[in-house]
Amino acid sequence: MLDLQLGRRGLLGGALAIGAASLVGGRAFAALPEKRIAFRNIHTNDTVDARFFGADGWDHQGLAELNHGLRDWRNNETTVMDPQLMLLLSAIRDKLGVAPQTKIDLISGYRSPQTNSALRAAGGEHTGVASKSQHMLGKATDIHMPGIALENLHLAALSMRGGGVGYYPKDGFVHVDTGRVRIW
Repeated sequence: MLDLQLGRRGLLGGALAIGAASLVGGRAFAALPEKRIAFRNIHTNDTVDARFFGADGWDHQGLAELNHGLRDWRNNETTVMDPQLMLLLSAIRDKLGVAPQTKIDLISGYRSPQTNSALRAAGGEHTGVASKSQHMLGKATDIHMPGIALENLHLAALSMRGGGVGYYPKDGFVHVDTGRVRIW
C-alpha cells in the first residue's frame, strides 16, 4: 500500500527550504539534493532527461531543456514551464519509488492557446479540454509512468495536494498541475 502522508505541507515545506536556502547563500544549497526528471513524448518519441535543480539552485539550462521537451508538439511552440511543476512531478515519481532517470510518458505538456482552442472545437466542450487550461500557462502535464498502475499514480498525485489532479483511466493518464487544489 502507498504511504500517502506527505501532502501539500511536505511539498510546500520542501519549496520553502529551497527558498530559504537561496537567501543564505550558495553553501546552503549543497545540503539539498539534486533534482532531475526525464520524459518521453508519446506522440513524437522525443526524450529529455534534465537536472533542474542542483547545488547552486535552479539549473536554468536544465529548465530550458525541459521547456523544450514539454513544448506543444503540434506546432513546436514553447513556453516557460512552472519549475514548481517539475518539483511536484519529481515528488510524485519519488513517492512511487520510480528512479529519476526513468522516463515519464508525456501525453501533453504545454498547449498553445491555438492548440487548446482547436482541441476544444474538435471534440466539443465535453472533451476535458478546459477553455482556460493550466496547460496554456505552462503549469500542467498529462502523464503516465511505465510500470506504475494508473490508480497508484493518481493516488500519489492526490496525496501531494500540490494543485489540480484529473483522472482519465479510459485514456490512460493522470493530469497534474500547479494551479489551485481541485480534483476531477
